[in-house]
Amino acid sequence: MKTTKSKVALVTGAAQGLGYVICGSLLKAGYSVVVSDINFANAQQAAQELDKSGKKAVSIKLDVMSKEDFSAALAFTVETFGHCDLLVNNAAMTPTTPLMEISPEEFSQVLDINLRGNFLGCQVFGQYFADNNFGRIVNLASLAGQMGGTASGAHYASSKAGIMTLTKIFARQFADVGVTVNAIAPGPVDVPSVREKVPADKLEHIINNVIPVKALSDPTFIGSMVVMLAADEANTVTGATWDINGGIYMR
Repeated sequence: MKTTKSKVALVTGAAQGLGYVICGSLLKAGYSVVVSDINFANAQQAAQELDKSGKKAVSIKLDVMSKEDFSAALAFTVETFGHCDLLVNNAAMTPTTPLMEISPEEFSQVLDINLRGNFLGCQVFGQYFADNNFGRIVNLASLAGQMGGTASGAHYASSKAGIMTLTKIFARQFADVGVTVNAIAPGPVDVPSVREKVPADKLEHIINNVIPVKALSDPTFIGSMVVMLAADEANTVTGATWDINGGIYMR
């Protein structure tokens, strides 16, 4: 049965960027949040900024390459808040290395962090949710995984395409036990990392000539979508990828 307690979420890669914004959206929606990141100091700082009281947001070090880390993070979440209702798989590498310059080692690293990390999170938290007959998983995919992207590397795009497939597989696995699994596929988002990685002139070209609505996506809307997909009423929404791309890719 669904818990009547206040909701609890863990977000990976949450110390900055989109993960940080998602944590803020969840806190505003009444969630308690575990801010996880491979950089524990940054996760601590983020949690303190998000929640001055220290009661609703806590931090933990989580390397998404490690299944043991996911298990430890789940145990920490349950020990701290009594239960967990939502996992947001957000952590990712976002390199923009030109196609013919990607080394085998870099390709494997990006696939391991982005795709394998997503798989491990779904595996560990999905089983916990299934055992409790309720849970929500939201995976961050990307426009890049649908049509190659506008500035990202081929390894990044490939990993995000894999995430959309994993979303369907895990959604089917848990469909009859009260657990939903969905993905969000943003196009270019107005976060510092995008402006840091994409040269200003190229970004301006993308906004004015590639994105039909001529604007970067608002990260707070993505946070709102996470909250919506995690709602009790979203129990029949599963296995879907939700596009937020300014009209670049329509289907």
